[in-house]
Amino acid sequence: MKRLFTFLICLFTLPIVKATTVSPAALPAANNLSNNTPFLKSYPSAGQDTIILPTVNQPAPLTGEYNVFKRRLDSIKKDVPLDYNEYVQAYIDIYAHNREQMGQVLGRTKYYFPIYEKAFRDAGIPDELKYLSIVESKLDPYAVSRVGATGPWQFMFTTAKLYGLNMDDYVDDRRDPIQASYAAAAYLKDAYEEFGDWLLAIASYNCGKSNVEHAIDKAGASDFWSIRPYLPAETRGYVPAYIAVTYLMHYYANHNITPRECDMALKTDTVLVNKYISLGSIAQALNVNVAELTILNPAYKRMIVNGTTQSPRRLIIPQIDKASYGALYDVLNNASTPALQPVPMHAAYYEKPETRPAFHVVRRGETLRDIADNYGVEVQDLKAWNHLHTNKPAVGEKLRLSEATDDADSGPSTKHSRNYITYKVKRGDTLSGIASKFEGVSVEKIRSLNGLKRDNLQPGMTIRISKG
Repeated sequence: MKRLFTFLICLFTLPIVKATTVSPAALPAANNLSNNTPFLKSYPSAGQDTIILPTVNQPAPLTGEYNVFKRRLDSIKKDVPLDYNEYVQAYIDIYAHNREQMGQVLGRTKYYFPIYEKAFRDAGIPDELKYLSIVESKLDPYAVSRVGATGPWQFMFTTAKLYGLNMDDYVDDRRDPIQASYAAAAYLKDAYEEFGDWLLAIASYNCGKSNVEHAIDKAGASDFWSIRPYLPAETRGYVPAYIAVTYLMHYYANHNITPRECDMALKTDTVLVNKYISLGSIAQALNVNVAELTILNPAYKRMIVNGTTQSPRRLIIPQIDKASYGALYDVLNNASTPALQPVPMHAAYYEKPETRPAFHVVRRGETLRDIADNYGVEVQDLKAWNHLHTNKPAVGEKLRLSEATDDADSGPSTKHSRNYITYKVKRGDTLSGIASKFEGVSVEKIRSLNGLKRDNLQPGMTIRISKG
């Protein structure tokens, strides 16, 4: 799961950059990070500031005065090791400088943490892993990284699919705190079963299991601090950042951080909806602000609950008094209430025909954002469908405009395309293992055909295999 990770705070000497909003519903949108700043991440939210965190390269050695931090970490340690060193201390110092942001996060934990705790309890993993979501997104369901990772747990498209999350014209389950937390729990459990170490499982959540495996091979060791020099730059700070956040969630008062009031309804009810209906109609019936309803239901990309009789959809509403039940029942069940007709997103937003071509050939000057807007799809989906790592595709490149339909989970794909076939990477696959399944195929050929610089395969990605 390749991602840069979220940093919530900065040194007081750094400038604060105002966030911009780019989503159709004027909700928190993607951040834009410079390619020459590989070790920072920020997530703007509507009306909030974007905080940028610098790289922690080589912190000063610790002295005896810092022993209090080690004692505190030892006192809160449960199943996940909370090692203490100069890297952890550096992140404690950085996070603690931004009291306002941490106060906002503490307020939101009152809503999100009970959801995470249940999901992790059901999965049988330590509930203190919930603090990882703060490092990922500062508990922002609309967070989108520059590489397309989305939601409070920052899932990439292909990994989200692998762990059962649905993304279509109407919903993005990566934004749903309930669905996404169960998927995050499943990933972390899988990683722990593979590595037998929670810090390595956490590291793999940031850079992928294959990068951790390669670091273990290079270091000849199997603990995070030994393999840390061999991990990607952002992952080297990811685990120390997690430990620092865990510390501050327990000792915020010692750093003059005051939790803010949660900006979401803490008492809620769940309703199953069996028709297409807008959140605006429901908000009007309940006499609540539509923004309040939207933040409780962030997965609905178009502010439309797309329920059907066969597949009702979950709707979270603020807890209401009994007098309001009648109005809610009427809007959900009354035949006179106009139900919305399901139409494709690109038709609703962009007034395009209901069908779109399978491919688009990139013209000079076009960016992925231009192409996504033209066809009513998401930039991160274009990247996932075409295995792209930049927003500037090459002129003349042929881009897929939907997810590949061939299914290669059970073996090599039989869908042929010119001089190659496609293969969908499964969990545990390696380049050498894949090459051995095909006659005359080598690791070097696979790398060359797919433009792979390293052997870091991710489950769910599709690669090309030469026919001859």
